[in-house]
Amino acid sequence: MAYKYIIYEKRNHTSYITLNRPERMNALGRELSWELGDALSDFETDPDTWVAIITGAGDRAFCAGADLKDRAASFDAPAPEQAEQRANRPGGNISMTRGGFTKPIIAAVNGIAYGGGCGIAATCDMIVAAEHARFGLPEVKRSIIPLMAGTRFVRSMPRKIAAEIMLTGGTISAQEAERWGFVNRVVPADQLMATAQQLADQVLECAPLAVRATKKYVLDIGVELPISVVASLNVNTEVNGTEDEKEGPRAFVEKRKPVWKGR
Repeated sequence: MAYKYIIYEKRNHTSYITLNRPERMNALGRELSWELGDALSDFETDPDTWVAIITGAGDRAFCAGADLKDRAASFDAPAPEQAEQRANRPGGNISMTRGGFTKPIIAAVNGIAYGGGCGIAATCDMIVAAEHARFGLPEVKRSIIPLMAGTRFVRSMPRKIAAEIMLTGGTISAQEAERWGFVNRVVPADQLMATAQQLADQVLECAPLAVRATKKYVLDIGVELPISVVASLNVNTEVNGTEDEKEGPRAFVEKRKPVWKGR
């Protein structure tokens, strides 16, 4: 599929998604949102892609959030068109902030990540940020509720710090975000993608089915359920009987690097 507002590539079990609307700070207009959702769906369903890296084009913005110019223009449309546009407004069709992905996703934040852009980063499993990156949820300053982005953000931050940012529409630096545990690494801009790639490569060294099960049962479900319930989950069914289950111990015994099949 040809994309207009994203660049989507796949190499060596890795999907690379670049929000490509730098003249509008990679803001989430309707078309970009649809294209991002399509690329993410392809990543999730392709058995040959095991990890993804999301970044933004240019050096100013990862994603500035919803395109408010599009939003403002929609209010001038006739009522029936307004209803249709609101149903398809930026964020409404974007599965990124809704989560549900079984594979690891790494955000390489190359500038500001505000609103929905901050939500995209929060939904990712790991975040690498350039030194000049900033994060924020300014929605309340525009009479907007940061529902999904805010929910993802508050689950990744100490609650009172998240409350200060969300209720004042404030922002924090990459360094502050790292201090609060929201960001994994802060690096010079020219090292951003290389650092994200290093993390992706480390993930790819591990058994992909086991990685997916760990993400699902420990990082996602595990933080929501009591330990007693987690202990009752039969997670081994995710890898039992697979080729990779046999490959791991064999590679150890044979003192070689495992060759994962993802099946």
